[in-house]
Amino acid sequence: MDRQNLTLLTDLYELTMMQGYFKNETHNRKVVFDAFYRTNPFGGGYAVMAGLAQLIEYIRELHFSAEDIRYLETLGIFDEAFLDYLHNFRFTGDIYAIPEGTIIFPREPLVKVVAPIMEAQLVETAILNIINHQSLIATKAARVCYAARGDSVAEFGLRRAQGPDAGTYGARAAIIGGCASTSNVLCGELFDVPVTGTHAHSWIMSFPDEYTAFREYARLYPQACILLVDTYDTLESGVPNAIRVFEEMRGEGIQSMRYGIRLDSGDLAYLSKEARRMLDQAGFHDAIISASNDLDEHLITSLKIQGAQITSWGVGTHLITAKDTPAFGGVYKMSAILGDDGVFEPKIKLSENTEKVTNPGNKKIYRIYEKENHKIKADLICMEDEVFTEDKTLLLFDPSEPWKKTRMTPGSFTLRELMIPVFTNGACVYTSPRVMDIRDYCLSEQETLWEETRRLANPHQVYVDLSRKLYDTKLRLLDELTGIDFGEDIES
Repeated sequence: MDRQNLTLLTDLYELTMMQGYFKNETHNRKVVFDAFYRTNPFGGGYAVMAGLAQLIEYIRELHFSAEDIRYLETLGIFDEAFLDYLHNFRFTGDIYAIPEGTIIFPREPLVKVVAPIMEAQLVETAILNIINHQSLIATKAARVCYAARGDSVAEFGLRRAQGPDAGTYGARAAIIGGCASTSNVLCGELFDVPVTGTHAHSWIMSFPDEYTAFREYARLYPQACILLVDTYDTLESGVPNAIRVFEEMRGEGIQSMRYGIRLDSGDLAYLSKEARRMLDQAGFHDAIISASNDLDEHLITSLKIQGAQITSWGVGTHLITAKDTPAFGGVYKMSAILGDDGVFEPKIKLSENTEKVTNPGNKKIYRIYEKENHKIKADLICMEDEVFTEDKTLLLFDPSEPWKKTRMTPGSFTLRELMIPVFTNGACVYTSPRVMDIRDYCLSEQETLWEETRRLANPHQVYVDLSRKLYDTKLRLLDELTGIDFGEDIES
């Protein structure tokens, strides 16, 4: 799983287009493609970038093996000359991307590919597959952890994930989004992240009685003794037996680093409050009460409002499957072609749906922060050759409603370019940080959001603006393609 040749992880039409470019002798024409998304998932106000590390491995391993080419030959649609060309195929272009763990917003390029058109076309499907899935899960995790309000959240979804890859890379993405640990041991090995777990109901059922099962588990794991108390009767049997075992441990002088109970069914608010009362009466004020059972950010929020005494959450199905929004919706669109004069010619896609009209040209992104509090004011998409500085006035306007303007004066804001070089001339120039370091970075990134943007329902949407040059370029292309002078209407 850590090193795979995923070259044929692509849609067939990418290969048929490649053959078309090859036959038309346009395969070396350099282009720009942008991967971006149009709408925040889960009805939220932001998303979290994830998947770049696997994307890097995919590009590094990109080649057609002899077996790949033999298989393509059996399809009967590819010429011998094209298949011969694929023998020595390698990615030779440039890739720019927003680092993992960064807060992202709709319509801005997450990944930019600048490469010969055949190469840029081939990588479309895998880029979208990787970035869409992992960004979706990282975003869901960020929302769940926000709802937990500082409590520890563990990712518990492997058995409900859509396959081993989704379970393992999804767990990695969940850690990036803020989860403290995962139950997935393979994820722990591959990505050096904490793993966690207790025991199942079957452990209890395999012993003559609940007390004996608890006592044996505590004997084996005294420093991490979390007992599942709902196998038979949570308050009449489970919690009293757990307390009995904790009292024995205390009597033997065992100082457990982490001990407590787990609830996996029933009225979690009521049971946790009663369990807390019982544990406190017995003198176990520092005992953990953890909970699982189809949790998500909305249920956790509700339980918090009800005063549930839960301080550790195991979140599985709803997180690893992103159950309420199962697709991220990222797309990959051409935005420029290198002309004979060596200058990128901007390209635009039109649509009956306004949100599907693309932003043309070779672009970059500035993030604008309010200097006083380092909160995000807006993102500004501009042309690659544009430069904005903090010592000059910055005029922002809404590209959908351009009469809405904000003037940022020098000293009131700071700027940061979001995209970084990842591949240059086919060589990787970026090293992915450790996953736990990405998690720390992501947590700090979330602090740059206003609370109004982080709230789970009806969040404030952060503006993603266009520079005047990019905006005018977009209007010019619309004029040329439709024969309607959009700029004249706006100016009037």
